Amino acid sequence: MSSSSDLFARALQLIPGGVNSPVRAFRSVGGTPFFTKEARGATLITADGRELIDFVGTWGPAIHGHNHPRIKAAIAAALEHGTSFGTPNPYEVEMAELIVRFVPSIKKVRMCNSGTEATMSAIRLARGFTKRDKIIKFSGCYHGHSDSLLIKAGSGALTHGNPDSAGVPVAFAQETVVLPYNDVPALTAAFAANPGKIACVIVEPYCGNVGFIMPDAGYLAQLRAACTANGALLIFDEVMTGFRIAKGGVQERENIVPDLTCLGKIIGGGLPVGAFGGRADVMDYLAPLGPVYQAGTLSGNPLAMAAGIASLRLLEELNPYARLDQLGRQLSAAVLAAAKAKGLPAQVPQCGSMFSIFFTATPVRDYATALTGDAKLFARFFHACLAQGVYLAPSAYEAGFISTAHEGAAIDRACEVLANGIKGL
Repeated sequence: MSSSSDLFARALQLIPGGVNSPVRAFRSVGGTPFFTKEARGATLITADGRELIDFVGTWGPAIHGHNHPRIKAAIAAALEHGTSFGTPNPYEVEMAELIVRFVPSIKKVRMCNSGTEATMSAIRLARGFTKRDKIIKFSGCYHGHSDSLLIKAGSGALTHGNPDSAGVPVAFAQETVVLPYNDVPALTAAFAANPGKIACVIVEPYCGNVGFIMPDAGYLAQLRAACTANGALLIFDEVMTGFRIAKGGVQERENIVPDLTCLGKIIGGGLPVGAFGGRADVMDYLAPLGPVYQAGTLSGNPLAMAAGIASLRLLEELNPYARLDQLGRQLSAAVLAAAKAKGLPAQVPQCGSMFSIFFTATPVRDYATALTGDAKLFARFFHACLAQGVYLAPSAYEAGFISTAHEGAAIDRACEVLANGIKGL
C-alpha cells in the first residue's frame, strides 16, 4: 500500500490540486493531506496505518459512524439485484415515503444525485413557479457550485452579487442578491428594492459552510413572513442539517414551514444522493407534469436508496438526538474550558451533533464575524490535534460532525486531545 505522501505526489500529476474537492488539499491549514484506506465507527484508517478519531464524518452523512453494519448489509442486499436500472424501482418509493413522513412540509419529493443538484433544481423550480428571475441568498451560506449560487456579496447589503468563481457569467450573478445572515433590515430593504422580482430566498437555516452558525431568535420566522408577504418561495437548504439536527431537520426544531427543502448527506447513507421537495402545487411544476425540466440517469439509484433507507430507519429506531447533543455539549465544554485556562478567546457554537471552533472574542452570528476568527491559530490547533489522532475539518470555516459511534472512549479521548491542542498554542 502506497503512503499518503506517495499517493498525493501521484495525484498531483493527474488531478487538479491532487484532490477531487478543494478543501481536501489542506490549503487552508497547510501541510500534505492524508489518504484514507478504510473507515469504521468513529475512526479513519489512513494509508499510512494511522487511526484517527474523525469529526468530519464524510462531511455529514455518517451520523451512525462509518461502515455501519446495517447500512453495509442493505447495500450488499441491493447489489445482488443490480447497480442501476434506468427505470423506477421500489427503493425510491420507500425513500419518498420515509422523507415525507419525517419532514411534514414535504408533500412530494424528487430524488437526484447530490446536494448541488438539489439546490440548483430547487432554484430553477422556484423561478419557474413564480415566473420571477431574482433570488436572495446569504453571505457564507454555500448551496453547491451551480452558477446562480457561487456568488459573493458586493460592497453593500443590497449590492447584486459578483461571481465567486471564474467561469460564472456576470449576467448570472446580477440575478442573485446577497445579504448578510441574521440581518432582518437588509432582507426588508432587498424586497423593497426589488418589488415583484424575487422568486425565492434560499438559506441554510443553521449555517454549516462558514463554520456552524445559529440564527438569532425569531430570524427564521421573519424570513418566512417576508417571503409570504412578497410572494416569494422560502427554500431551506437542509443538505447538512436534515435528519441531523432533528428527525425533521431545523424546520422541526424551529417550527418553520418552508415551501421547498433541499436534502442530501444522510439520505444516501454514505453514497451520492440528493433530494428536493415541498408543497405539492410547486413540485407539480416539475416535468413530466409541468414546464420545469429536471432529470438524472442515476436519480433514485437502488444502491444509494437502500443505504439511505437503512440510515433513516436506524434514526427512527434509535432516536439518538438527545445523546448526540450531550456529546456535542461535552466537546464544546472541553474546548471552552481549555481556552479559558489558556487565556485564549474562543467561540464554540454547537447544536446537537454539529459544532465549530472559532478563535475569536466576537460572538459568531454571520459571515463577517466568522472571519474575525484567527485562521492561522486554527491551523496550528488543527495540526496539533491531527498529530494526536483527532481529525477536524481542515479549514477554520467548516462545521464538525459527531456520530453515535463517538460515544464512550472516542469522545473522551477527543476532548482530551482538543484540550491539549489548545494548551500547546
